[in-house]
Amino acid sequence: MKPEVKEYLRGIVSNLPDSPGCYQYLDETGTIIYVGKAKRLKRRVSSYFQKEHQNLKTARLVENIRDIKYIVVNTEEDALLLENNLIKQWNPKYNILLKDGKTYPSIIVTNEYFPRIFPTRKINRKQGTYFGPYSHVQTMYMLLELIRNLYPLRRCNMPITQQGVDEGKYRECLDYHIHNCAGMCIGKTTHEEYMRWIDEAKEILKGNTRDIEQRMREQMMQLSQEMRFEEAEQIKRKYLMLENYRSKSEVVSSVVSNVDVYNIEVAEKEAYVNYLHVTNGCITQAFTFEIKKRLDESPEELLVLGIGEMRERYPSKSKEIIVPFPVELSLENVEFTIPQRGDKRKLLELSRLNVLQYKKDRLEQADKLNPEQKGVRLMKELQSLLGMEKMPVQIECFDNSNSQGTDAVAGCVVFKMGKPSKKDYRKYIIKTVEGPDDYASMQEVVRRRYSRMTEEGTPLPDLIITDGGRGQMEVVRKVVEDELQLQIPIAGLAKDDRHRTHELLYGFPPQVVGMKTDSPLFHLLTRIQDEVHRFAITFHRQKRSKHQVASELDDIKGIGPRTRDLLIKHFRSVKRIREASLEALTSVIGVKKAKILHEALAGNKENA
Repeated sequence: MKPEVKEYLRGIVSNLPDSPGCYQYLDETGTIIYVGKAKRLKRRVSSYFQKEHQNLKTARLVENIRDIKYIVVNTEEDALLLENNLIKQWNPKYNILLKDGKTYPSIIVTNEYFPRIFPTRKINRKQGTYFGPYSHVQTMYMLLELIRNLYPLRRCNMPITQQGVDEGKYRECLDYHIHNCAGMCIGKTTHEEYMRWIDEAKEILKGNTRDIEQRMREQMMQLSQEMRFEEAEQIKRKYLMLENYRSKSEVVSSVVSNVDVYNIEVAEKEAYVNYLHVTNGCITQAFTFEIKKRLDESPEELLVLGIGEMRERYPSKSKEIIVPFPVELSLENVEFTIPQRGDKRKLLELSRLNVLQYKKDRLEQADKLNPEQKGVRLMKELQSLLGMEKMPVQIECFDNSNSQGTDAVAGCVVFKMGKPSKKDYRKYIIKTVEGPDDYASMQEVVRRRYSRMTEEGTPLPDLIITDGGRGQMEVVRKVVEDELQLQIPIAGLAKDDRHRTHELLYGFPPQVVGMKTDSPLFHLLTRIQDEVHRFAITFHRQKRSKHQVASELDDIKGIGPRTRDLLIKHFRSVKRIREASLEALTSVIGVKKAKILHEALAGNKENA
């Protein structure tokens, strides 16, 4: 940055007020490249120019600043909402990007003389009052069905006025005849009564069903005392409908009322924020959205921006906001709570479940569109979990197989970016170990593989995984580090008492790596383990089968290796050779050898 530019910006910063507001950074073309909010403008903006930024993106932002504009507001909440609006308006290069994935439907109560209630995805505040949006569409339709069953509101889109009703301009429709509509267009229902239904419907949409239930209960008692049982029965039917809806809705607490709940899950390049609004113990609004990070923002910064977005979308009047960690945000008449136990803690956990499910769904969608991306993501996740300097692009895993020490073999499978590279698989016949010694066999195979790779200059793996626990890891380490002087990270997959893989070990001494056993990464690791087990066992069975075949035919005088190979190639197994007729054997190896073989196999069968 040129000295004259620094001097110009320093002059702006020195004159900034210490009040709440929003600041805008502009580049040399006058384009807004960043928008931020501050409780104290001068302190916040000056922090950008008083130190060297370790984050490359932030340093690049500061380097591109050529001018600063600011807007002063009354409160920190106003600054939060203004920042959100300015980001949406200008979409600055270095600000986070809010992503919904799609437009969720809302419910509108129109501003017409006889209002209508219906779902919509288009928002125009001049047309009416909106409730939502609803990320769970089934919940929205359940609400609409409840309201239509409780109140005979009109469903047509005809403009109706009181003058038109008085002059008899309208005619009743089918909805009136099947009792879905109260016939307000023909004067069968007064405007006052209709608006009372609309007011109650709005309360239901807000989640305030208890007051309506209380009024219905009082009406039932009054009508019963007046011997108006038929009218009381109609009220009772509606009361039971409302009570049934409450039982099906997400009841989370009987004591928590009118609170907002937020939770966040942060990934490498994005974050996911969940919002729940609870009224009278029921979740009345739920929404999760994605944030694309631009400057490696902290979870606290991202959550504050998420709160600002939801405060604008949902004009909540909650006096309490539940969050998972402290946030630097002060809102008028609002208390931030970090619950440790009880019903509020359960609400926070419920919000976390929602945000984790949303993240899982988004990742699965991305993996379907770009399968290669999944491998990169999982390898980066493994790198982060193990604290590795390099991403484990190539992973190798070993396993032994033998029958009481005989026909001992081993297999090595290679996975690249989370996918099996079968051309790089290798089979090993154990040469120096006698008896069933898994540790010694593993050392022989590892020594042979990496000695050869070192001599040939073949790229070494980024991670070795042993099909076993601490013992297997240690014997591999002795060969790799102590003998061959190689620095290859080693991990182990340990099994529980039921012989099921349940944990990943890493480091020396080996430590358990915290990982959920139902995560995609753990599934990949167990897949690698299953693959090397399958590969080693298959090779062992092939070798054992050839050994058994060879031993039986080799004991027959007059049947040499060439004849044996012809028989195996034609009949495929000793069993089929034994069951073959003399004529069938003759057609393959001739009369003389066929007779010798047929008599020898018949004698072996009798001896057996």
